[in-house]
Amino acid sequence: MSATTSKPLPGSILVAVDGPALARWVVWLVEALRQRPGAQVYLRVEEKPCEASTALASLLGLEKMLVSRRLVAGGDRIPRSEIDGSFLEPAGFAPDVVIDLRASPSSDLAASAIRLRPLYDGHPGEQALVSALFFRETPQIAIEKMEAGQALGMIVATGTASLEAKSCIGSGMEAVTSRVITLLLKVLSGYAGEGLIASSIPVRPIGRKDVAVASVRDIAQQAARAMYRLCCYESHWRVGWRFVEPGQDVWSRGDLAGKRWNVLPDPVDHFYADPFPLHWRGRDYLFFEDLDHKVGKGVIAVAAFDDAGRPGQAVTVLEEPWHLSYPFLIERDGEVFMIPESSANREIVIYRASDFPLKWERHAVLVENVEAADATIVEHDGLFYMFAVTREGFGGYSDTLAIWWAEDLFGPWHPHRQNPVLVNDRTARPAGNFIRMNGGLFRPVQDCRRAYGADLGLMKVRQLDREGFVQEPHGRISAGGPEWPGKRIHSLNYNGRLETIDGYNRRPKLKLAADWVDWWSRPRG
Repeated sequence: MSATTSKPLPGSILVAVDGPALARWVVWLVEALRQRPGAQVYLRVEEKPCEASTALASLLGLEKMLVSRRLVAGGDRIPRSEIDGSFLEPAGFAPDVVIDLRASPSSDLAASAIRLRPLYDGHPGEQALVSALFFRETPQIAIEKMEAGQALGMIVATGTASLEAKSCIGSGMEAVTSRVITLLLKVLSGYAGEGLIASSIPVRPIGRKDVAVASVRDIAQQAARAMYRLCCYESHWRVGWRFVEPGQDVWSRGDLAGKRWNVLPDPVDHFYADPFPLHWRGRDYLFFEDLDHKVGKGVIAVAAFDDAGRPGQAVTVLEEPWHLSYPFLIERDGEVFMIPESSANREIVIYRASDFPLKWERHAVLVENVEAADATIVEHDGLFYMFAVTREGFGGYSDTLAIWWAEDLFGPWHPHRQNPVLVNDRTARPAGNFIRMNGGLFRPVQDCRRAYGADLGLMKVRQLDREGFVQEPHGRISAGGPEWPGKRIHSLNYNGRLETIDGYNRRPKLKLAADWVDWWSRPRG
């Protein structure tokens, strides 16, 4: 796939939506569009009642009672009467661009305008989105662009949203529509993909029978989750490590087999994740996220290895008032620096080891005012490139890849001209250090299609410069075998000596039960 950029599309925009599909995310879209310099953006709401819309409204209302604990969600229905009058289309408004969210678009809206239309698995409208979420999984999002006078449109952007936070159809709608907003803003900024194809899967509208089935399912799932939370900690991760020679590592083998993995012991009420190994001045260290289940906030810890290759006790080395994870490490001019995830504080910060490995001080803010996760830096062709997944307050964390570049590690850092360079729940989120192998540049990524951190994708970078970014699949790693039991795996690092991974595992709250699970699920490779 190639891409082109040109001047941004005009700022005079009309958003058209069917009345029954008027939801909070549509208001968020209008608000985001109005932040563009010189923008004039208005909303047209058309009343088109139908049985499928009534069934969906019933389902969303039921979910609000049984599942959703949020007061505000993107899929919430909004009566037209509650829309701010300044949002509604004034008489005589002549837009340059129409964003058509209707299920049955026609040429009745500003025939001379450029038309942008979101498609879900090849079909327009909310019912196509809901059909995918209810009967399949996350749909392919495609933005169709049609110039005035054209009979056929062209697909100019595609993506797939991660459903890691999906607990019901409503939250799934928010995850997908948040990325619709992302892709529309990208197209309006002047980006156009070339040679893109929209998938086409038949739409099956939900009916009253489907709502009844969903209500029984939701009640059963809520009961099962409540029972699970009584006896087990949610989202428990553990760290695996091994010393291996080059050529016997995961990148070279293409799987988790080979030398047996060791599990870094963790307390019953803590989990360890995001391990980054470092060989520094003749000794091996392992930095990782340490999260206390009782607090729900991560800190950065280190385990130092002794001369026999055994890890010591975990020691906390960096804590902030906000959550920290993913302690990316980089060496420069004889010093060690760390860039932990601090998305909750909306910044990407680099810390310097003032007394390695135990003391770290805030050194510089690399990027401000950004909700970014898992920042990972690589030096390539004379420039530094920083990769991270981003979002703006809602939607998943694992599908929208942004890149910044700089001539020096400490900046200034500049956003890539195609940001976000990728919207894909399988190939966007960083999962560890870049590596160079057989003359190529490679990066591990989190494959979150089945669940957050479900699998690892191995990607080969074909292009990385200030003008573009292209990668292609090189392999895929899954957990669940004897080499690494468990449901998921979401990081991979290797420094030529020490190789690390992490994975999801059930963790009972009672110590005896937890010890038995740990014994049963230890690697057998």
